[in-house]
Amino acid sequence: MNALPPSLRLTAGTVVSATCVVALLYFGREVLEPLALALILSLVLAPLVRSMTRVGLARMPAVLLSVTLVATCVGGVGAVLFDQLVTITRDLPQYRAAIRTKVAKVREVVERPITRIEAELSAVAPSSAVEPVRPRRGSALVATPNQPLPVEVRTPRTMKDTLGRAIALVWGPIGEAGVVLILLVFILLEQGSLRDRLVRLAGQAEVSRTIRTLGDAAQGVSRFFFSQFIVNATFGVVVGLSLWLAGVPHAVLWGVLSGVLRFVPYLGVLLAGAIIAVFVAAIDPGWSLAVTCMAIFLAFELVLANFIEPKVYGHSSGLSPLAVIVSALFWGALWGPVGLLLSTPLTLCLVVAGRHVRGLAPITILLGDAPNMSDAERFHQRVLAGEADELTKDARAYVRRYSFARYCDHVLLPGLRMAVSDLGAGTIDKAQEVRMRTVIANIAETVASASGNSPRNRRKPVPLLDANIGAHLRQMRESRFGRWQGSLDVPMGSIVLCAGLASERDEFLTELLVRALREGDVDARSIVIDGEQERPESGAPELVSTIFITYPRQDNFEQWRAAVAQLRADLPEALMVTVLLPYDELLPKRAMVEAYVDMILRSFEEGLAFVAPDRGAPAKPGVSAAAPVQ
Repeated sequence: MNALPPSLRLTAGTVVSATCVVALLYFGREVLEPLALALILSLVLAPLVRSMTRVGLARMPAVLLSVTLVATCVGGVGAVLFDQLVTITRDLPQYRAAIRTKVAKVREVVERPITRIEAELSAVAPSSAVEPVRPRRGSALVATPNQPLPVEVRTPRTMKDTLGRAIALVWGPIGEAGVVLILLVFILLEQGSLRDRLVRLAGQAEVSRTIRTLGDAAQGVSRFFFSQFIVNATFGVVVGLSLWLAGVPHAVLWGVLSGVLRFVPYLGVLLAGAIIAVFVAAIDPGWSLAVTCMAIFLAFELVLANFIEPKVYGHSSGLSPLAVIVSALFWGALWGPVGLLLSTPLTLCLVVAGRHVRGLAPITILLGDAPNMSDAERFHQRVLAGEADELTKDARAYVRRYSFARYCDHVLLPGLRMAVSDLGAGTIDKAQEVRMRTVIANIAETVASASGNSPRNRRKPVPLLDANIGAHLRQMRESRFGRWQGSLDVPMGSIVLCAGLASERDEFLTELLVRALREGDVDARSIVIDGEQERPESGAPELVSTIFITYPRQDNFEQWRAAVAQLRADLPEALMVTVLLPYDELLPKRAMVEAYVDMILRSFEEGLAFVAPDRGAPAKPGVSAAAPVQ
């Protein structure tokens, strides 16, 4: 093992550890099953116990009352099921004729094609004399003149034998239920002590993380089971009532069975539907009642799964649909029916623990309801892969919900910063860089619904190769809206000017900000300050109310300061604002910049809120005003 590389040793150790854990779960299921069931039930009953203690009950009476209440409910459901099963067993003789008729019809439908195929094969195959099969001499089932027929004498079962077999059949589940109840009582009584022991076992340095893990697990399991109980109980009542109205015998049994089996993920509802369909098809002479019942069952299940559960559950399960199926298969293979019942809560506890314990983090990533990947990381991944359609779709959905300014702050610019880091590290090849530029330009051009982008003015973006993205976007706007990117016949103080130096960074940020402001119905325009830019026409200075200038970098601070002075001279009445982005690097100290601008904002969203308060988010505290240029 020491001869292996460290990565392979780690992988081998992980595989061995996982194998040992699975073996322990399988061979120790006789002990672990009731313990796990009691622990999960304790998490479910903990809120009820706390509610009872708040009203003045002591811990012991609250625990006993809660357990008694749950045991009574479970016992009541079991009694109803047992009574219905006894009733259906007693009524089976009256369904015997219908069952025989239906079985004969099914057999005829199944055997008819087989008989036809055999007849066709017999007609094609050469005929041969078939010697009749004669019973062997001395067979035990054939009587001979010298050997009498065998006779088997069976003693009828007495009531004592029948009762003994029944007790032996139910003794195992009853005994396990008793063990679970005893464990449940003691776990609820010692819940605080058990938590303290787990915290101490984790160590003093992990107290906060351990408490958060236990709290999240308890809250997640309690919320999930409560939501599941409400939904499944409603489903059982509705199914039972509908079957009763349709004239199905023993509708109470099928309603209770549907609600109970629905606690088993995915497989339970299929099993309940199959049992109901087989029973109705067997007892009804025709097929209409069976088809009606299946239609009712499927309609309720589809409505519940696609409309009700997403609103009731939300993300209360914390698991992806595939994870629910995989966990049901895994725990069902280990522990049987109990594993199926506990598969979702047990996996949920592991997923919650993986959010705080590094060793279990892969479980959370693989089985959680959403991968541990931010929108910016997803953008970074897809922009390198060149998935323009998916990125555009996600961006449009994000902008419909929030704004393009927020999309730039939280997705596009942070994701682009990751790509720039990869570019600096040399992990991005030329083809990926070209795709990245093209995708970013397409998103900025097509997603932001800038004012004036009527259908006749829209053009398909031109793919960028090595072009400056900001310059490309500005040229496209100028080609559509003219030299000044719009009319100058506008009210005084209605134009917001976005300015930047002649660099790829500044031009790109400037064009993004222009589109973010235009998406908020602000008349935003841009200029590039390179010492030779065109000056506004006569009367234009009074049209500009605010100037957004890009935040300087250390290597161009003097050039930036000269540009600010020039803008101050050309537009003396306009406010000078800059945006300090949190993920930018190599920036001068804030105090150096504050001396030359009127205000420093921290995001594009704050910039939109500053010039259009009804469209952007309120500016957060901490925005500092700076003294004007001396």
